[in-house]
Amino acid sequence: MTAESPSGAPVPDAESWVVIPLYNEATVIGDVIAGLLPSFPNVVCVDDGSSDGSAAIAEAAGARVVRHPVNLGQGAALQTGIEYALEHPSARYLVTFDADGQHRVDDAVGMVRRAREADLSIVFGSRFLDDRTNPGLIKRVILKTAVWVTNKSTGLRLTDAHNGLRVIRRDAAERVHLKQDRMAHATEIVLQLGNTGLAWQEYPVELLYTDYSKAKGQSVLNSINILVDLVVR
Repeated sequence: MTAESPSGAPVPDAESWVVIPLYNEATVIGDVIAGLLPSFPNVVCVDDGSSDGSAAIAEAAGARVVRHPVNLGQGAALQTGIEYALEHPSARYLVTFDADGQHRVDDAVGMVRRAREADLSIVFGSRFLDDRTNPGLIKRVILKTAVWVTNKSTGLRLTDAHNGLRVIRRDAAERVHLKQDRMAHATEIVLQLGNTGLAWQEYPVELLYTDYSKAKGQSVLNSINILVDLVVR
C-alpha cells in the first residue's frame, strides 16, 4: 500500500524519481502522471518522438519532459531518463514505469519501501509471484520462455524478465548504459544490473491489462517483439 500521512494522504517521496519512456500515449499519460504525483513528485517522461501530443499532455499534467526529436526506441528513452534523473543529487532511487497504465502506483511505493528496508540496490517487479495477473496463455508461454533465456544469459534467477516496473538505487543506476534500443533492452538492463553484483530482490506486482492496452494490441505485439528479441539473441 502507498505510504500515508496521519491525514490519510500519500507521503511524497522526493528521493525517488519515476522515469517513463513515452511514445504516443496521449489518451492515458495524463492519468498515469496524476496517479503518480501524490507519491512521487519527480516524474520524468522521455517523449520518444510522439506524434499525438503526448509530450504536451505529460508536461501539463506536471511531469518533467525530455524530448527525442525522432523515435529511437524504448531502450534509448529509458537510458535518457536515467541519465536525466541522475543529474539531480536528490535522486536516490529511480523507478522505471510504463506509460500505458498497466503498472500500479502502490506496487512502486512498496518496491521503494522494500529497497530501503532491506538495503537493496535493485528491486524487480514480477507478475508471476502471485496470481493477481492473468496475461493469457500465449503471452504467459512467451514470457516464461523469455525468463528462461534471460536467466541463462545473465546468471540471475528471475521469475519475470520483461517487466518494466523496477526500482534501481543510484549506485546501480550509475552502472546502466543501455545500447539496445527496442525490446532487447529488457534483457540488456537485467544483464547490466546483475553484473553490478549489488543486492537485489523480486517483488510481487499486478499488471493491469486494460481495455486500452488490449485495444492497441500491446499484449500480442509485445509478445511478438519479445520472440523476435529471443530469436536474434
